[in-house]
Amino acid sequence: MSGAVFGKSYPFRGADERSAPAKEDSSSYGEALRTILDRCIPLVVLGRKNLSKSWLPKSFRELHHATLVFQEHMTRAYEEGKRATLMQEDAMEKNLMTSLVRASRANGVDQHGSMNGAHQEGLTEEEVYGNVFVFNFAGHDATANSLAIGICLMATRPDVQDWIAEEIQFVLGGIDPKDSTYEAVFSRLPRCLAVAFETVRLYTAVAIAKTTGPRPQHLELGTSNVLIPENTIIIPNYSAMHTHPRYWGANSLDFEPSRWIIPSSSSHPQEQFKEPPSRNSPFVGWSGGARSCPGKKFAQIEFVAVLVGLFGGFRVRPKREKGEDDEAARRRLGELVRWDTGMRLLLQMLHPEKAVLEWRRR
Repeated sequence: MSGAVFGKSYPFRGADERSAPAKEDSSSYGEALRTILDRCIPLVVLGRKNLSKSWLPKSFRELHHATLVFQEHMTRAYEEGKRATLMQEDAMEKNLMTSLVRASRANGVDQHGSMNGAHQEGLTEEEVYGNVFVFNFAGHDATANSLAIGICLMATRPDVQDWIAEEIQFVLGGIDPKDSTYEAVFSRLPRCLAVAFETVRLYTAVAIAKTTGPRPQHLELGTSNVLIPENTIIIPNYSAMHTHPRYWGANSLDFEPSRWIIPSSSSHPQEQFKEPPSRNSPFVGWSGGARSCPGKKFAQIEFVAVLVGLFGGFRVRPKREKGEDDEAARRRLGELVRWDTGMRLLLQMLHPEKAVLEWRRR
């Protein structure tokens, strides 16, 4: 995530491997973001400045410090991107921050958010920071939650594990996934992408609200035309849309990634991924239209990369409890995912510690 957003990559560090953060250490960025995401409700309610009050709980003051650390990281990355843009460096590393800086300067907004032209089209510095934070927020937790649910669903379906393992082994041909590239393999992994889409279909991480804006909007419903008043917030029923038998068939509630695959044929010798329609689609897992999730592609690539790294060489199953066979353990895990998944800030498994899994080499 830090590489895609800021152009800085750090070695992975687990929760039990934390150390005192250095100024450019991954813990300063990663742990600050984790603190903000875990405690974002007090941040929204009280505001950053009020969190430093001495009479507030220690956890609030820690949250205030985390916001300062994260702001410092964003400011440093913004200044580096701005300098690189001014120097017009062709070799400038491409990441979200540099792209936003380049776009804001190209559209007449200076470093202070002031107008260089007659009208404002670009992003101000504050808007750049806001977009960076949203990208971090969505990419850090939404994808992780979806992956946790998806891997549990895979543990209930050994046949699906074998199905994508066949594809992974065919595409990579024994190559270490770390030595592969996006250009060479991603488009050839439709089954893995199907697992990502099917997971998000059944368990959409974020229920994104939409608004009509300052003008009324017409909504076509079959032969009817409904006028929605201005400044109306609309939150679609994602669960109903993503599981309605009219669109998904009689097995609409089942985890069936193969529904996203177009089988091979004489005209198309390779399987293809069945893309949702661009208009009037019953699938809006990453929202849709001009304001769809900006991290959509990133999330899909990340999800597929994790599947390739795990299921190319391993199988997973739920750990059996006393008196259970494998089938009973899979049923129990499936029920846990179905009934213990709920909305906190995002949709997630509420008690993931109950989903104990065993991994074995193929």
